Amino acid sequence: MTRIIDLSVTIGEDTLSPPSVDKRLELTTHTMSGESHWQGSEVDMLLHTGSHVDFERHTVEGGETAADVSLDRVCGEAFVVDVSGLGPNGEITREAVEAGASDIREGDIVLLRTDWTDDEWGNYPTYYVDSPYCAPEAAEWLVDNGAKAVGFDCFSEYSARLPDFAPEDFVIHKVILENGAILMQHLTNLSALPDGRFRFYGPFVKMAGAEGTPARFFAVVDD
Repeated sequence: MTRIIDLSVTIGEDTLSPPSVDKRLELTTHTMSGESHWQGSEVDMLLHTGSHVDFERHTVEGGETAADVSLDRVCGEAFVVDVSGLGPNGEITREAVEAGASDIREGDIVLLRTDWTDDEWGNYPTYYVDSPYCAPEAAEWLVDNGAKAVGFDCFSEYSARLPDFAPEDFVIHKVILENGAILMQHLTNLSALPDGRFRFYGPFVKMAGAEGTPARFFAVVDD
């Protein structure tokens, strides 16, 4: 039997963006009265709130945006690297990634599992300021060895929790996005995925000029 496993967090009016902007999602609902119901809503949010995909424009002026990226770059064969024993402020090291991704192939999608989002999503600011994070050398190894997209179920960029980081401190984003790969953030439920390979899908909003957009991540597995 084929199953779909949802890997996306729920967002709403209680959801806050990362500390660098610290913006709460605002949902404004418009309705019309009549014999039936009609509703249309508008949302004001940082595009990097909740499960989302980042593109090159996030760190490179004039770089590619959501409207420039084909879906095949966020869909395909994937596997999980399990580093779930890290705990708060744990570092995803190159050694751990090498051990967990020893059979990586060109064009793979790699998902880094810490279980942090499962446990702490919605617990602000703890979710951001105490999250496990990725070492630059670990991200470099994945990209150098063929990963076309890398996903995290934590707040992967250590500098982004700091109130005064500079653009050049955005090292994980730069390593991934400036080397032809795609960065996917705030996944959840990676513990539900099987060992080995599976089909992964990361559809995002096709928005011109956007350096990042919301996504609905999911996997399709055969039992």
